[in-house]
Amino acid sequence: MGTLDIKNPEFWDLGAVDRELRRVYDICGGCRRCLPLCPSFKVLFDRMDVEAVDGDVEKLPAADVKEVVDLCYQCKLCFNHCPYTPPHRWEVDFPRLMLRARAAETRRRGVTLQDRLLGNADLVGRLGSLGAPLSNWMNELGVHRAFMQAVAGIHRRRNLPKFNRRTFSAWFKSRPAAPASPASRDAKPPRKVALFHTCSVEYYEPATGRAAVRVLERNRVDVRVPPQRCCGMPYLDGGAVDEAKALIRDNVKSLAAAVREGCEIVVPGPTCSYMLKQEYPWLDSSEDAKLVAENTRDLFEYLARLQAAGELDTNFTRPGGAVTYHVPCHLRAQNIGHKSADVLRAIPGASVNAVEKCSAVDGTWGFKQEYYELSLQVAKPLFDAITGAGAPTAATDCPLAALQIEQGTGKKPKHPIEVLASAYGLEE
Repeated sequence: MGTLDIKNPEFWDLGAVDRELRRVYDICGGCRRCLPLCPSFKVLFDRMDVEAVDGDVEKLPAADVKEVVDLCYQCKLCFNHCPYTPPHRWEVDFPRLMLRARAAETRRRGVTLQDRLLGNADLVGRLGSLGAPLSNWMNELGVHRAFMQAVAGIHRRRNLPKFNRRTFSAWFKSRPAAPASPASRDAKPPRKVALFHTCSVEYYEPATGRAAVRVLERNRVDVRVPPQRCCGMPYLDGGAVDEAKALIRDNVKSLAAAVREGCEIVVPGPTCSYMLKQEYPWLDSSEDAKLVAENTRDLFEYLARLQAAGELDTNFTRPGGAVTYHVPCHLRAQNIGHKSADVLRAIPGASVNAVEKCSAVDGTWGFKQEYYELSLQVAKPLFDAITGAGAPTAATDCPLAALQIEQGTGKKPKHPIEVLASAYGLEE
């Protein structure tokens, strides 16, 4: 069993974790290819270059070793940049090593209140939606935000997503059944998808989910919404592996059943699609988890495949315009290209400028009091690119990147599926 196998007792041993961190830091210090990517690498190399250390990782103080771990916000981009990832004999997987270090420390000291609150996205979303619009009003009050900062460590100036009283799943259950497509002897079997709608869509941005359903049905896709819970990434961010695995088990069971019924799993959020594809088989090694991973597609990955096959409906009723499209890190990490931009360019009159700059907010990292200011500093090139482009529409697939862009520019981006739905004339 490898050192990143969570079934291996060594995975959780803090001494073994420290040895592996120093081994990988030594490799990174000799390469430095990832220096521009995130604060973790800048701090690592700065700490290694001081005279007392002089490149010898064994001399790195434990506090410096831990600081690098704490600064990692799991954008995953270093994995794609690294020339030493498996199957290279050095087997460097920096993001998972950071998760391992965080998880091992969390198992020793317990999950903090901050990470429990930020990790339990379903509970927070459900309570906030039930209390909306009062919950949104409360989140605007300075005294309440000061309380949240003191108790949960959520920075008082961090803008928060707005709870929606009516959840996406409630809308989906109450809507009339979609009209059946005309039968034809030559017709292909109907395409079926299981929509993993994400917590963001369920509680905060149901309009994104409604647009996804309408666009998919416009393209003759049968949409189903199987039972589901949070993908588990917020818990994983805080090192709460056991809590994340409990959510994963429930999702794997439900989603694997949908796959066996002929569905592909389609996800409108890149963090969740990455989680299902990459982390589920790692954290839950069951055949069902592998089945889920193999049959998961990001929403625009799915639509781009229809486009490539000449099966995307291109009967748009409204012309497009200029769009500045932010490519989320967790889409870049999936190595699938700029599928959202490619599909939007099919709209007559649309011009799409893709921006590859990190939003540096992550699932929970940019919310935390200690990293809020740093997250804005790291995201400044993205803010400048959005503002400088001057396009009437900004778009991103990532709801947290949208929140960060709005914080830094005052301009709220749309999800690309909303842009596409508008071009079809699919009104709310």
